[in-house]
Amino acid sequence: MAKRNEATRGRLSREAIIVSAAALADAEGLDAVTIRRLAQEHGVTPMAMYWHFNDKDSLLDGLAEHLIEAVKLPEPSAAPWDEQLRDILVAFLAAIRPHPAMAGLALRRILAAESGLRIAERVLALLRQAGFAAGRAAEVGTFLICSVITLVGADPGPWPRRAGAEREQALRDKRARLESLPPETYPNVIAAAPALVVCRDEDDYFALNLDLLVQGVRGLRRD
Repeated sequence: MAKRNEATRGRLSREAIIVSAAALADAEGLDAVTIRRLAQEHGVTPMAMYWHFNDKDSLLDGLAEHLIEAVKLPEPSAAPWDEQLRDILVAFLAAIRPHPAMAGLALRRILAAESGLRIAERVLALLRQAGFAAGRAAEVGTFLICSVITLVGADPGPWPRRAGAEREQALRDKRARLESLPPETYPNVIAAAPALVVCRDEDDYFALNLDLLVQGVRGLRRD
């Protein structure tokens, strides 16, 4: 039995489990990610999973580190602090944007994993360079990271999330509901209905929000 367990442990790597867990979360949401479900996916017993993860919390920590490690942190440069800060936010966004169901997990390990600490150090250094005291830099940096995570996790489309023809019908229904509002009371909601239902250009939407964040930090610095 011991030899069999060792053989199973060798075949089932921690990285393989994390990759499977991430794919499952992307497809079905974070609630679908369980030790038992992943054991079934890999054709092993749940006990085999415990070689790598003690419980679901440790599995979620592993997913969080997987997200953070995917951030391709740009090298420091001679560019102004705000440009470098935006580049870091862009890199963070690029890593978590494909995984909206998991995005919130990044906060679990960003100050624990080495890769997360590197991000925090760079962001804080740039904010200190901008003139913020250490405590205020921590507050601003936390807000920026949380805002990017919220941006990814938020879905302006219909809830619960749908796909294909069902999603398209739900979007049409939502738009029709907004456009049928009394025009004398909600003229601006009606005019903006298409954009309120779904972003016309997601890349532009994310870029706009990053600009808003960085511009806000610039404005706070001038106060």
